Amino acid sequence: MPATQARPVVTVLPEPPGAPPPLPEPAAGELRLETVLGALSDPLRLRIVRKLLLDREEFDHPCGWFGLDRPKSSLTHHFRALREAGVIRQRQYGLERRSHVRVEDLDTRFPGLLDLVAVWIPESG
Repeated sequence: MPATQARPVVTVLPEPPGAPPPLPEPAAGELRLETVLGALSDPLRLRIVRKLLLDREEFDHPCGWFGLDRPKSSLTHHFRALREAGVIRQRQYGLERRSHVRVEDLDTRFPGLLDLVAVWIPESG
């Protein structure tokens, strides 16, 4: 019999008072499965979302927190793709953008999707 694997715990933190308004994003009712899946089809973006789901320390995080060894322009592209698909919400704090997953919106529209992201195991390397 296969060993039972513990379900990862998705961390959801309350929005802090006085947070800046979110950058433009689709409304919850406008989220489209094919668009969300398209954004998550890139392994780097999937890794970003999984880290935000499982390793959050604060309400939202800047790009540097992820520890990704990629050019800033590449990271900007990936974060924008996730935001425009409605997967993450970004807010501008001075010169940096911070991100968090739209857990409630995605769970409402696509139940179980984030559970699949959370149990996904990235390839090493």
